Parts: sequence; structure tokens; C-alpha cells
Amino acid sequence: MEMKEPARLSRKKKFAVIGILVGILLALVIMLYLMIIALGNRNEANLLEAGQALHYTYDSHNATNGMTLHVLMTRPADVTLETINNNITLSGKVGINGGFFYGEQLLSIGVVDSIPVNKDIGSFGTGSENVKYARGTLVWDGASDQLSVQVASKASELKVKDHTRFWAQGGISMSLGDDARWALQTVIENAPFPGDDRLRSAAVYDEAGMLYLIVSETKGTLASFREAIIQTVGEGKLVDGIFLDGDGSSQLLSSDASLPGDNRPVVQMIRIVK
Repeated sequence: MEMKEPARLSRKKKFAVIGILVGILLALVIMLYLMIIALGNRNEANLLEAGQALHYTYDSHNATNGMTLHVLMTRPADVTLETINNNITLSGKVGINGGFFYGEQLLSIGVVDSIPVNKDIGSFGTGSENVKYARGTLVWDGASDQLSVQVASKASELKVKDHTRFWAQGGISMSLGDDARWALQTVIENAPFPGDDRLRSAAVYDEAGMLYLIVSETKGTLASFREAIIQTVGEGKLVDGIFLDGDGSSQLLSSDASLPGDNRPVVQMIRIVK
């Protein structure tokens, strides 16, 4: 029996089939694009909702020395310290960067209720000490709801009323009450690159116990950053604070602003959670 060849599609039908396939492909591409846009809008909306639900206010200030500061003001009771190993702006969490680090090791004190925030890393770099140097550490005592700056090498040296209800963030003393000796104290604590123009970050508090988390948008020296803070933050009622890790690690995220530094990941952040 002679086998018949299958009927071939005419040129017109081929073009019709190709047109249908191209149309389907184009529709799928458009649907994918719309899904990506929708997801992005939903993430942005979630961030805005989270920011509005949290108890903080955002502001930005331009100091006369040219530095621009972004500030989150909140109560210390509404804050915690958290390991993220990510860029702040990619974390989806409101707050700023924390202490110094190397790789995944935290080189500054970072403890909450006596528990180091980076405890899963092992025995070193957990956040239980300011490595190598006794440095200014911002301490919130939950029992008295008070902030202080204490110079310490280890978290176990910190003085609080209740060791199960506090947090402590290591950095470099800002010595806001001692304009004559503050620079010397930063030398004693081995502040990195104090004279370089770099992005900067800090945490300070005022007479009412309000906490200000600050990241600069512009680069400056440690002295110019401190001067800008004194001039523009806290209406002249600041008590004390600490410098945090700076340069590319200076990062902030809120529903109002997003500062990624140089896009590097940081080990730990100061996060507003309430």
C-alpha cells in the first residue's frame, strides 16, 4: 500500500500559526511584566504600612557645614538589635546599621537581654565584646527606661538594673558633653579614619530619653559629622551618643528614605520594631 505524505500547511496557514504563537508569547511577557510591577508595588506598600505602624518620626537636616543628615527618632523601648547579614535597604526592616564587623564576625558589642545578637557564629564575633578596645557603648536599661553611654570591652562589664531587660550597641564615644576632650577619646578608642571624608552614622539621645538614629547622605570627617548633629538634631537638648560603623556601611531604611551606603551587606542593624 502506498503511504501518503501528510498534508503540508499552506504559506498562509503557516503565517497564521506563527502569528498566534507570537501573540501568545507576547501576552505571556506582558503578564509577567505586570506581575513583577504588582509585586514591587505590594512590597513598597507593605514597607509603607510597616513604617506607618511603627512608632518613629523621620526628618532630614542640612547643616551649615554642608552635611545632610537623615534621622529616625523613636523610643529606645521600641528598638532592638538584630543580625541581618544583608544591606539595610534590602532587608525590608526599618532602622540603620549597627556596629563594626569583619566578614560575618561582629566586632562591636551587640546584645539584647544579655544574649549576643550574632551568637550563631560560634565563640568569636558574636557581639559579646568590643574587640581589642574598650569603646563607647550605648546602653538602654529597660528597668529604668534610661539610656547611657558606657565605655566597656565586654558586655559583662555593662551596668544595668536588670540583665534580662536591656540592649547595648557598641561604637565609638561621641562625648557630646565634653567638647574639649571628645576628639582625644576617639583616638583612645581607635576610631577608624576620623579625618577622612566618609559617610557616617550615629545613635544619640536627648534629655527626654528619645533616641535618634542618624545616617549622613554626604561625606564628612568625624568632627564635621558631630558638628552637624549638634547643630541640627535634638533642638539643643542632646545628652550623649556614639558613632557607629561608617563609610559604605552607613545605611538607613524607612518609609521615607532609603540609603544603601555602597550596597555592601552589614552584619547587624539597629531595628525599630514597635
